[in-house]
Amino acid sequence: MGKRKGGDDKSSRKRFKNSGKLLDPNTSGVYATCNRNKETQCRNELINLFNEKIPEYFNVNEGGEEDEEEEQKKLSIEDKIKLELAELKETKADLLKPIELDVECLIFIKTKKPVNPVELVQRLCQESYDSKVKTTRYTQKLSPVTDSCSASKEELKNLAKRVLAPHFHSGDQQQPVKFAIQISKRNFNTLKKDEMIKTIAECIGHDYNHKVDLKDYDKLIVVECYKNNIGMSVVENYQKYSKFNLQQIFEKEEKEVKEKEEKEVKEKEEKEKEVKEEGGEGEGREGRKGRKVMSISM
Repeated sequence: MGKRKGGDDKSSRKRFKNSGKLLDPNTSGVYATCNRNKETQCRNELINLFNEKIPEYFNVNEGGEEDEEEEQKKLSIEDKIKLELAELKETKADLLKPIELDVECLIFIKTKKPVNPVELVQRLCQESYDSKVKTTRYTQKLSPVTDSCSASKEELKNLAKRVLAPHFHSGDQQQPVKFAIQISKRNFNTLKKDEMIKTIAECIGHDYNHKVDLKDYDKLIVVECYKNNIGMSVVENYQKYSKFNLQQIFEKEEKEVKEKEEKEVKEKEEKEKEVKEEGGEGEGREGRKGRKVMSISM
């Protein structure tokens, strides 16, 4: 009995060894993937890049405390307590805060208002796409999180209502939207993917004739699940910007430039070949004509 008890204690300690690496509800930010053992480099370069771009994209002197208070009123009592405890550990002045995760090849950077994670990611990807300049070395795919909640069906429903409303229920001016839902799960087994998709789709409803289109969608609902937390955002131009993968955006542009150059070289070679062949035919005709003149003279 004692031997089995010791084994259970060891298993329990292993299971909850990194239980402190959790995300609090009502957290916004950006997930980023990278190669194995490059998490620190990825985190550092992304923090530097965000610090450089945030003053360009947002009015950092504009306080977002009123909006935060309104959002917090919609949280459950349990989530409010968790959020208040988390805020005691950090200062209001920090717009960016890296959160250590218990997952390889993944980092998370928490953001605060006025920083909008979706706008931040989309503008970064657009700049990379337009400039064709590589601005990161270790960072790969970016996934923005507008808001998040604890891992339960009821909290997911409340989260979906908050995040989806501006995109799918904007009143008289609302137009039909083709949408898709993408769910990523890491160390998460609280809710099944099908159940989550159904819950989110029900929150969208049928009032404005929104339709599911998995290939040609206008907007993509991104859901990131990690341990006790469910994060959500609504993004556009996801396919155009290589699924927000900075590495692939650059490689795609590099490939297109290379293919264009190869095409131009090939067309030039073919044109030179045609000119040469035409010149050869001309010389042949002149030669035959000369021989014919000579035979007539003789």
